[in-house]
Amino acid sequence: QVQLVESGGGSVQAGGSLRLSCAASGDTTSRACMAWFRQAPGKEREGVAGISSDGYTGYADSVKDRFTISKDTAKNTLYLQMNSLKPEDTAMYYCAADTGWCRNGARWALGSGTFRYWGQGTQVTVSS
Repeated sequence: QVQLVESGGGSVQAGGSLRLSCAASGDTTSRACMAWFRQAPGKEREGVAGISSDGYTGYADSVKDRFTISKDTAKNTLYLQMNSLKPEDTAMYYCAADTGWCRNGARWALGSGTFRYWGQGTQVTVSS
């Protein structure tokens, strides 16, 4: 069973930065397809960025050039560096993982149902 624990959320002003972390159990970051999703109140959960086991990454257009997904396999931790934050980035952010095909890091684009393992989420609030 894969366990994922997010941290690093908080409240920032527009233009600020945050780095989210997702501590994974076992060797998840080495072998799994992983991704970050977010869900704002009243909206569906949407994929933000993903990374394959061999390091391919993919980003949603809304965060491209502002967010960076990375991982440290020695620490078994997934990261999301978020720069130039906007009020519309406000949401609960979730880490997700699963085995198998990762679509070169863009499996998240197929929807949240393509991932079986989820963390509990960390809240990000961006004020204008």
